Amino acid sequence: MKKFDVLALGELNADLILNKIDGEPEVGKEKFAQNMILTLGSSTAIFAANIASLGVKTAFVGMIGKDSFGDLVKTSLQSKGVDTSLLIETDKAATGATIVLNYNEDRAMVTYQGTMDMMSFDDIDKDIFKNTKHVHISSIFLQSGIKRDLIEILEYAKECGVTTSLDTQWDPIEKWDFDYAKILPLISVFIPNETELLFLTVSKTLEEAIEKIKPHINTCVIKRSNKGSMLVEKDKINNMPAFLNTEVVDAIGAGDSFNAGYISQFVKGRSSVECQRVGNLSGAINTTAAGGTGAFSSKENIVNTAKEKFNQNLEL
Repeated sequence: MKKFDVLALGELNADLILNKIDGEPEVGKEKFAQNMILTLGSSTAIFAANIASLGVKTAFVGMIGKDSFGDLVKTSLQSKGVDTSLLIETDKAATGATIVLNYNEDRAMVTYQGTMDMMSFDDIDKDIFKNTKHVHISSIFLQSGIKRDLIEILEYAKECGVTTSLDTQWDPIEKWDFDYAKILPLISVFIPNETELLFLTVSKTLEEAIEKIKPHINTCVIKRSNKGSMLVEKDKINNMPAFLNTEVVDAIGAGDSFNAGYISQFVKGRSSVECQRVGNLSGAINTTAAGGTGAFSSKENIVNTAKEKFNQNLEL
């Protein structure tokens, strides 16, 4: 028996989210926001918090500073049931932070990387791979150490019999340096969104991107926002429409919640189509409350929201 079902490996930061903003920012001018939230941020952390809320035994390995944002990150993860005993604390940099300007289903962000850019494979206790069934990695372009060591990490996980998932997320520098022919065969489940996949593969259409990655993937599921998702495997493609929420609070973390829903079923050995359904549903549930983790306050709330808002049964 493994101690954990899922190990989330990656970046940690706090999110300062501003909602109902009076227009877009202009240099030299000041705008008002009608609502502010200071909460747990980072794609990997939102994934970890929400998959733990879905009932999956989850631990996190990441680096934080010895500061108030680091305390916020740690206590927020613990409150969701995530094991934080593997967190690395340092006084060499501050915990990362992202300022999020939220505009309905879109947003602009400014990020201070801090400690999230410092961790590498050398900092990680290799024994943790023996204690988990699955490792999930997100946001490699925010983590130069993890990005540099990504192939080594994935190869080591494979040697240990550990399945893996990857969501690269956006590249702020927009170089999109990603050797998919080498990396994708090492990943059990690749989970990009449609726009990111086009950049990662230097493609003009989704069909072109799929043709490029298909020889190299095990399973790929492409997030398509309100169009739903597309599951791509060696022998099949399955399009699944989104569960649409007509009263979106915000969409922050919806993609990470999709990841959490999909992987929560994957580690239970469910079919890829069922994983996809729960991924779509989890992404939709995310939009019913503010912040990336607000809608995942308890199992009861998640199950009730699935039924009442989307007429879907969700067994946790």
